Amino acid sequence: MEWENQTILVEFFLKGLSGYPKLELLFFVLILIMYVVILLGNGTLILISVLDSHLHTPMYFFLGNLSFLDICYTSTSIPSTLVSFLSERKTISFSGCAVQMFLGLAMGTTECVLLGMMAFDRYVAICNPLRYPVIMSKDSYVPMATGSWFAGVINSAVQTAFVVQLPFCRNNVINHFSCEILAVMKLACADISGNEFIMLVATTLFTLLPLLLIVISYSLIISSILKIRTSEGRSKAFSTCSAHLTVVIIFYGTILFMYMKPKSKETLNSDDLDATDKLISMFYGVMTPMMNPLIYSLRNKDVKEAVKHLFSRRSFSK
Repeated sequence: MEWENQTILVEFFLKGLSGYPKLELLFFVLILIMYVVILLGNGTLILISVLDSHLHTPMYFFLGNLSFLDICYTSTSIPSTLVSFLSERKTISFSGCAVQMFLGLAMGTTECVLLGMMAFDRYVAICNPLRYPVIMSKDSYVPMATGSWFAGVINSAVQTAFVVQLPFCRNNVINHFSCEILAVMKLACADISGNEFIMLVATTLFTLLPLLLIVISYSLIISSILKIRTSEGRSKAFSTCSAHLTVVIIFYGTILFMYMKPKSKETLNSDDLDATDKLISMFYGVMTPMMNPLIYSLRNKDVKEAVKHLFSRRSFSK
């Protein structure tokens, strides 16, 4: 409490890869290239899903939302991270940190819920194809996507509000590239058990429940696919959901590896552990949004055809 009275933090220091100037330059180039690919890849998916009438379906509506979400998610942290790589003063204001926390958590939560909605969409398409137009009508899939965004915003607003009210003392070094909410919370000079409980409840509601929905949906999907007699029919049915399943495995696999590793390892080789955690964090924050459009375009005939039509129109217009 004495520290709280003596010091009011106005900024945080983002440690990132400080002390490794050569690595910072290398990561600046790599992340800049990845960010450009993210913008181009996801931007192209959004464009073709809007312009091609054949893609005006629930699946591609959700995919367009996912692409827009990935652009927003990476844009909350990557530009500032790139600037910090080239800057000697790697600081961020308290208010700027709060905004970054809010946006990052909101986008991450929304993606978890949205992937669950997309799994349900694939379940209906494969297990109830005749009723698909009725169940997944515009009156259904638009509120589902809107609800995903609403859940992300509400969860992030509540958690960020509780974190910014915590007292912060002299320790203002965030061992991360950006203002990740858990890293900021650990700097507070107060009991954070209440915040941790809120985070646990939110994780259960907005991360584990969507994951459970995904597991149940794909269990039913696989069961239905195995009942198809012809191998061609099974292959065709699986191809409609393989891209989404690949994205889910990458997204949730990275989250589980990051946040559920044994805590006993934290005392061993802390420097190596920090470097490993930061590399995993980069994979989660940059690689996953970059891979999404590649996965959907390479494994989806409709997207390939839409891209061909889009470029053929441009060539004819010239």
